[in-house]
Amino acid sequence: MDCRGFSCMEEMNEYMLAKWNRKIRPNDDVVILGDLSLGSATETSGLIKRLNGRLYLIKGNHDRYLDDKKADFSRFIWVKPYEELSDNKRKVVLCHYPIICYNGQYRTGADNTPKTFMLYGHVHDTMDQRLIETFQQTTRSTITVNAQGEERPIPCNMINCFCMYSNYEPLTLDEWIENSSSRHGFFKVT
Repeated sequence: MDCRGFSCMEEMNEYMLAKWNRKIRPNDDVVILGDLSLGSATETSGLIKRLNGRLYLIKGNHDRYLDDKKADFSRFIWVKPYEELSDNKRKVVLCHYPIICYNGQYRTGADNTPKTFMLYGHVHDTMDQRLIETFQQTTRSTITVNAQGEERPIPCNMINCFCMYSNYEPLTLDEWIENSSSRHGFFKVT
């Protein structure tokens, strides 16, 4: 789908599994933002069993194998379409699909550092992602007045966690912030 440069699906899967298991330890919590596999339930279950970590899945539009009764997804702590978590006193909004007006969007620290991030997938590296980036730039350049009467730009801290952006390596929130900042210069890294 993305012209990823692998000779076959098996080569891509083995590459991704190796990158994953080199980084993720057995007790690490890992949230997958959907579209885990286009394979059958049996193929996907076999791949999931080989992944290190405690797994959580945000359901994506291609995760059709989840409805197959032959599937064994006992490795997942939960499977949900949407979740909000906390990471180092920051809110993390998780959905397969980008949400342009997400819960907590206006939360910032006293120094205007982001306190909420919206992590998504779905759009890969497409025209839709370019439109989201344009939306983010427009939003960040729009000035609003907060409850204290101070003028501030509107925060828009959306991060596309497309696997090719991280060279197929799972990243922490801080690593995704740094990754996105180095690609776009959007975030004040703390």
